[in-house]
Amino acid sequence: MSRLPLQTLETAPEDSRPFVEKAIANNGYLPNLIGVLANAPVALETYMTVSGINARASLSLAEREVVQITAARIHGCDFCVAGHTAIWLKKAGQSAEAVRALHEGAATGDAKLDAVAAFASAVIARRGAVDDADLQAFLAAGYHQQQALEVVLGISLATLCNFANSLAGTPVNPQLQPYLPGAV
Repeated sequence: MSRLPLQTLETAPEDSRPFVEKAIANNGYLPNLIGVLANAPVALETYMTVSGINARASLSLAEREVVQITAARIHGCDFCVAGHTAIWLKKAGQSAEAVRALHEGAATGDAKLDAVAAFASAVIARRGAVDDADLQAFLAAGYHQQQALEVVLGISLATLCNFANSLAGTPVNPQLQPYLPGAV
């Protein structure tokens, strides 16, 4: 059970309702994360806005999802691991084997995606103050300085969601339960 109310379209504050409607239209159901964030309209607006900005990054969808899954794993947010695993499998067209590796913090077998995961892990562990070797390894994998900052952007988005879910004790929607660690 959530420690914060799970708002619905009917119960959400007026300023949250347009974002709740958009989330329902995009997903076909209301993700409980949105129901939690709806308690603070500015938090929900930030999430929706930054999600849209992150989607325009030069990193591919699969690379952005590596950042999200890696951050969620490190932050202990099973809700976000499940949600981004669903995107990884359904929209990014990536394998179940690779996502299981990400769930465990192991190598996926794709050198570029593994470089993103390693760099994201280093950014989180060192709060951005990565070693020169971490940055050089990321760049040597074929990425650019812009994309290093896009990883930070993705982590900032993940941190909002992961921490909000941890604060609230957000239950995983039934639609996402098949994507939880250990279920894929």
